[in-house]
Amino acid sequence: MTGGIRATVEFTEPEGCPVTDVAAAAGVTVDSVSRTACASDCAACVTEFAVESEDAPETDLEPVFAHGSIRWYRFRHGDEVRCPCECLGRLGCPVARYVTDGTTLTLVFHAGDYDELQTAIGALREGFPGVDIKRFVRAPTEDRRGDSVLVDRGRLTARQLEVLETAHEMGYFERPRRANGREVAAAMDIDPSTFSEHLAAAERKLLAEVL
Repeated sequence: MTGGIRATVEFTEPEGCPVTDVAAAAGVTVDSVSRTACASDCAACVTEFAVESEDAPETDLEPVFAHGSIRWYRFRHGDEVRCPCECLGRLGCPVARYVTDGTTLTLVFHAGDYDELQTAIGALREGFPGVDIKRFVRAPTEDRRGDSVLVDRGRLTARQLEVLETAHEMGYFERPRRANGREVAAAMDIDPSTFSEHLAAAERKLLAEVL
């Protein structure tokens, strides 16, 4: 049995998200969002979020409560899937963390296993091509304790992945090395400087995900 997976995904200028639209209008970051749990025959689920701004943002949504500079807005979801949250909700993966500054939307959700994760990521990529997978964290279990991070190799270009695989196979990362950069570059029939550039770019991407 797995301990589940926490996924962090990011969207740039997501369309169809009322929360992002209001955050953009107010020029603020929204990270206080709540949703109702709906029965299977529910026609429309509800989302409520808070915006802190001295001036009321221009929006068609009416605030349901206000206190000082904080206003709470509420809206109902329809039958159409317009935003990433609705997409995940249809798959039974409610959003655990929601942050938007009006330009970038970051979501955190949980999947019970790899199959559920692949289904969710596939649906997000199909409906929202601009999705950027930031981080996967696999929870520890009785058989595997520790902090496990799943790296999305799709962030690497085909050439960067080829450089990493070739360097690994030839023992470039071993100590002592079985092959140096020039030898790996020669095996790939590329210039050593090109090898170094691809390797550095790949390492930056992988370290950004792991750390």
